[in-house]
Amino acid sequence: MSGEEYSEKKFDGEAASSLVKELRGSFSSGKTQSYEWRISQVKALLKMVVEQQDQIIHALRSDLAKPPLETVVYEIGMFKNSCEVTLKELKQWMAPEKVKSSITTFPSSAEIVPEPLGVVLVISAWNYPFLLSLDPVVGAIAAGNAVVLKPSEIAPASSSLLAKLLGKYMDNSSIRVVEGAVDETTALLQQKWDKIFYTGNGKVGRIVMAAAAKHLTPVVLELGGKSPTVVDSNVNLEVTARRIISGKWGCNNGQACISPDYIITTKDFAPLLVDALKTELENFFGKNPLESNDLSRIVSSNHFNRLIKLMDEDKVSDKIVYGGAKDESKLRIAPTILLDVPRDSLIMSEEIFGPLLPIITVNKLEESFDVINSGTKPLAAYLFTNDNKFKEQFVKKVSAGGLLINDTVLHLVVCTLPFGGVGDSGMGAYHGKFSFDAFTHRKAVLYRGFTGDSSLRYPPYTDTKQKCMKALVAGDVPGIVRALFGWS
Repeated sequence: MSGEEYSEKKFDGEAASSLVKELRGSFSSGKTQSYEWRISQVKALLKMVVEQQDQIIHALRSDLAKPPLETVVYEIGMFKNSCEVTLKELKQWMAPEKVKSSITTFPSSAEIVPEPLGVVLVISAWNYPFLLSLDPVVGAIAAGNAVVLKPSEIAPASSSLLAKLLGKYMDNSSIRVVEGAVDETTALLQQKWDKIFYTGNGKVGRIVMAAAAKHLTPVVLELGGKSPTVVDSNVNLEVTARRIISGKWGCNNGQACISPDYIITTKDFAPLLVDALKTELENFFGKNPLESNDLSRIVSSNHFNRLIKLMDEDKVSDKIVYGGAKDESKLRIAPTILLDVPRDSLIMSEEIFGPLLPIITVNKLEESFDVINSGTKPLAAYLFTNDNKFKEQFVKKVSAGGLLINDTVLHLVVCTLPFGGVGDSGMGAYHGKFSFDAFTHRKAVLYRGFTGDSSLRYPPYTDTKQKCMKALVAGDVPGIVRALFGWS
């Protein structure tokens, strides 16, 4: 059945079962496991993104009013880099890894053989609908799997374009896109997969994990959380402000899983930081940011209303020191800074995922560790300081998916670093070789010949054999010799 036929019919449990069966047949044929097939499909993805860049920019503009430069840098550019790294390194990643064997198995040799898991499901998010869809797919293809991609229905233009383009450029016998919403996702989750890769929020992540548990299916969960930004007073204030703004509002207007969620700084330094942020925000987005073409809009009315609820709560509405403007008809909210928000407010109890930035003040910066560690573990944590000792403390005491010192979000682009969460912010990681590993089973293989077969391992278990085996297990070569020759 073709991709077009799937899109024309209602996608229910029966259709999902049929799709998985078809892809299992393709995987069982062995075609996806060859180096040539994997390379050809990654090259096809790279060609697709290069040739269809304008369509991709247009789709993201339609879904999120995303500035074209953000699309080119954060979606297309990062994805092209993933493809290029994979094309360069795949042969090495696929090669068996020779490892030492044991004296217990002498003579022998051992290796670890990477093998594909089988048929995998990728469920992606709406905020970076191309990067977060295609980056895991590259890893799944590179590892030799058959893949089903379920894009987010909240970004409908991007979802439709992904289905169209992958249907055109990819091997549809092994790579398929399923569009839809809750019903279609539910039908997919009812099937047995060899791995599920989900990007989104913790609430849905728990649903995905529960569905996977019924089939003992392993999962990668790329979630989110309240990513803190700790700011010392000994920093270059202008650079610090610009980098916080870039990570918060320059990345999808705060609608990013690693966007700075809140700031912690000292009471004395907070006014200086707020003034610096105000100055740079005006430099970036003008006096009326609602009219700026460089800010993404809020993705939907539901998310718009959720953010307004956070901002309008009685205990925080008078804490706004910059911004606060909104336009419901255009789904736009201006960059907004709130100072000294109560720790028990709504805005501090859930991930913001939008253009609101609360600031918490403390007497001493060391108190920031207690603030961060009193909540769930975040996907990212940021620190701005010139104090090397404090940097060491931060790395040691703060548990997060990833840390970045003196900048925000850029650790995402370093493909030699794993990207993933810990605790409530997720499990598993990807990017670069970590994407390949996420969809690979590392199969242990031990090789032995027929020579050197010892009677020691076989009954009857004489005293001499028992002494030899005990010495062998302990790695005591002299003890083995003594036992064999009856020496005391």
